[in-house]
Amino acid sequence: MAVEDTARSRAGAAPGTAGVTRGRAAGAVTVWLLTRTLLMLCVLRILVTPGSDVTPDVSVTYRGWYDILRAGTFPLSDVTWQYPPGAAFAILSPALLPFLGYATAFFTLCLLCDALVFGLLLRAGRRPGRSTRGAWVWVAGLALLGPTVYARYDLMVTAVAVCALLVGLRRPQLLGALAGFGALLKVWPVLLLIGTTRGRATRLSWSAAAVTALALLAGVSAVLPGALEFLTAQRDRGTEVESLGALVFHVARHLGWDGAVMFSYGSVEFMGPYVPLVSALALFLSVTAFGWLLFWRVRATAFTASTLGDAAFTAVLLFTVTSRVISPQYMVWLVGLAAVCLLLRSSPMTLPAVLVVAASAVTVLEFPLFFDHVTASDPLGVTLLVVRNGLLVAAALTACGRLWRATVSPPAPRADQEAASAADGEEAGTEDSYRLLGS
Repeated sequence: MAVEDTARSRAGAAPGTAGVTRGRAAGAVTVWLLTRTLLMLCVLRILVTPGSDVTPDVSVTYRGWYDILRAGTFPLSDVTWQYPPGAAFAILSPALLPFLGYATAFFTLCLLCDALVFGLLLRAGRRPGRSTRGAWVWVAGLALLGPTVYARYDLMVTAVAVCALLVGLRRPQLLGALAGFGALLKVWPVLLLIGTTRGRATRLSWSAAAVTALALLAGVSAVLPGALEFLTAQRDRGTEVESLGALVFHVARHLGWDGAVMFSYGSVEFMGPYVPLVSALALFLSVTAFGWLLFWRVRATAFTASTLGDAAFTAVLLFTVTSRVISPQYMVWLVGLAAVCLLLRSSPMTLPAVLVVAASAVTVLEFPLFFDHVTASDPLGVTLLVVRNGLLVAAALTACGRLWRATVSPPAPRADQEAASAADGEEAGTEDSYRLLGS
């Protein structure tokens, strides 16, 4: 018996934990099935939820782009096309289910991506040294965001990002290839590479990302002209009403500010005096965030099994809160990365992940339920934005602090251990540590 207990201890599992883990997994599966059934009923309009209808982006906008892309070009005359050329794959993906209508096929593919991520997280969380917390974050976070998660293609991008992180520590080239593909879908997955271990892993992953992205860009450009036209539309965007900077104008409207809320470049934005200044400040904050990430990268010395996911989560949080746009679907990215972080019990990102889940619950209130109050800048709308954006800012700052302490100035005993691992380079010590998160 002593030998068996020792074996269990070395494997990271105490007696009786297997049954508890199976019970938690079964509970997660049950909740996933119930919540996803409700989400599908909502996007199919079998259940009609209060507030704004979230489905026209798919049934009208995406469907229109689908026809244009099939005709052999990008939507060059449509300023709402603000996506990298790889987005064409997502918009054209319903062709994989030709027996369904466009919108139904799109929603079904989103459901399948959701199921894939959930299955991978659940499977990974049942291994020694890990937790099913990650799967629960995914189940709860997406359910709280409501039907918007199936009415945008961000869920597909997040599925690519989660797969990249899960395989990345043991297969850096595959991490790079998936990150490069994800960047061609919606840019932000390139941030997955910020936490790769120095040396061989960084060289392999970063070069694979560059080769994949360039190859796909060349291929798409050869087939569809205008692959880079989206950059112009992104450059000309203003301050969207849900962003952090927009809070200035929500308050200013009550103080006599001479501006207005208008639909522009595919979103509801503020127009008027000082809007370009606030937009420029948001860009400055994004550049500052990038500078901090580079500084962290230079100073970090203790790369552990959780660093890859922790750094990616922190980076995307920073660029989300400093963006001129914080659309509800952006929360899907954060929920997915938070779920990967919480797979490992050693990750320091528990509090930031909880804050992101809480922000998801507030997000569904500001859109779609009470979006009219947001655009009117009334007390309810402003309060919802202050709470949601405040939670995201708190999550970003907390994540930065915890990432720094865990990798730049870790506790002394851990520092000695990680220094020894770093000295070994890509040798067996590092491989054993990283095997925790490999798939």
